[in-house]
Amino acid sequence: MSSSPPRSTLIALVGPTGSGKSALAVEVALRLGCEVVNCDSMQLYRRLNIGTAKPTDRQRSLVPHHLYDVIEPDELYSAGRYMLEARTVCREISERGKTPLVVGGTGLYLRALLLGVFEGPGRSDELRRRLHRIADRKGSEYLHRLLSRRDPPAAARIEPADRIRLVRALEVFFATGSPISQLQPARQPFEPFSIVKIGLNLPRSELYARINRRVEEMFQSGLIEEVSALLQQGYSPDLKAFEALGYRAVVRVLRRDITLLEAVELTQRETRRYAKRQMTWFRKEEGMNWIPYAGEDPRAVEEVVKAVEE
Repeated sequence: MSSSPPRSTLIALVGPTGSGKSALAVEVALRLGCEVVNCDSMQLYRRLNIGTAKPTDRQRSLVPHHLYDVIEPDELYSAGRYMLEARTVCREISERGKTPLVVGGTGLYLRALLLGVFEGPGRSDELRRRLHRIADRKGSEYLHRLLSRRDPPAAARIEPADRIRLVRALEVFFATGSPISQLQPARQPFEPFSIVKIGLNLPRSELYARINRRVEEMFQSGLIEEVSALLQQGYSPDLKAFEALGYRAVVRVLRRDITLLEAVELTQRETRRYAKRQMTWFRKEEGMNWIPYAGEDPRAVEEVVKAVEE
């Protein structure tokens, strides 16, 4: 009986913002013959550079980087679209004899890539607005009770305070007449690859100090000018792209609602909270190889190589 051919390797390098993933990715790629694939929802956007901490021009010149700067700030992008585009890129990299190295901190996108995602019906902006208005009046807990009556399994998986997921589950139900919990199992895992998951897990005090420094450097490097240019080009601060950390704080500075110092401190605080949420997500990932170093630490490269070769 013939055996199946060995599967190609895909490396997923994840971790909280500010942990040094981009720097480590380049070193790993040079060492193991990889090409980098973005897994950060904000680094997909063109024109958002400083606040999203994209890989530098020098880093991109050393190894191929994919799925950076692919959409405009006013374009919509979904986990389903990411799954399709990232899977295509990973297959093409493998066909060239290289190893895909998926790098980022957007856990939902990583899950979509590796396990598949339920796309469901298209967005209904009017229905979403109605559901958000209901939540504004009655609270997201009311949406949770509504979902509990129509799709108990989905309600059991979604926190009562998670308005975004509650709205999406109700949107799917009202659009299709079917519970999202029955439709979601139709996911398609990414079978062609053997997956190696690497997670950066710095001591919290070290990570938070790095985040505070990085935010200060972002403002010193021209974040205010970058946001101002986006507004002058006609992009609304209500766009999803402006959810990137620091961008709406800068808008408030430009409107003279807060001072520059307040914006820096606000962005530092929001970034630390975001990093904590990222780690909560990634700790639930099965099969993660945790590395207790920042990405720039030479020991981190050795740990990644060891995990891949085992």
